[in-house]
Amino acid sequence: MTTLKPIKDPDRLPYRLRETFMSTTELALLRTLQEMVGNRYIICPKVGMNDIFYIVRPNENVHFFNKIFRKHVDFLLCDPKTLKPVIGVELVKPVTKNETREADQFMEDLFLDAGLPLVHVPSSQSYVQRDVAELFQLAIMKVRETAPLRASSKTDSVPMCPVCGRMMVLRIHREGANAGKKYYGCMDSPKCNGVVEIG
Repeated sequence: MTTLKPIKDPDRLPYRLRETFMSTTELALLRTLQEMVGNRYIICPKVGMNDIFYIVRPNENVHFFNKIFRKHVDFLLCDPKTLKPVIGVELVKPVTKNETREADQFMEDLFLDAGLPLVHVPSSQSYVQRDVAELFQLAIMKVRETAPLRASSKTDSVPMCPVCGRMMVLRIHREGANAGKKYYGCMDSPKCNGVVEIG
């Protein structure tokens, strides 16, 4: 009897499906969240940070890109009709009372600045709905308390290109009468010549 040997395909891509998509602690929390929120929210697991946030004036703030690149929030609760993000949920390692991990603090600051509650849930093999609900209430209260500060802060939104509608980036005139002056140019330049001058 001839034994067939597996044929190695040299053209096969070097990717394989992970055995587990979620850890046991993530699955336990997901089930608790599903029982808590019912149909009020859609729960999206492992959402990339750059799918939720974008960086204003990207050519000025390049160093901020690495802070969210390849990072995700464990769960994102979204409005079931619009899928607009409403609440983030992040599993965190248990820490001492007055200790906060730098990465956890950055995530909290980022969500808070955007007006989105971020619930930090200590990692565990099981969760009590009442305890998780209390953490939700604390996160929502914190966002409400900082709302006036966000409302009074100056907007730093980037204009959209008046020609093609794409995002614009801050540039500097290199020559001519406006040399040295800043302006917004279309990110698709030189294909698109959209310009917004800064008064």
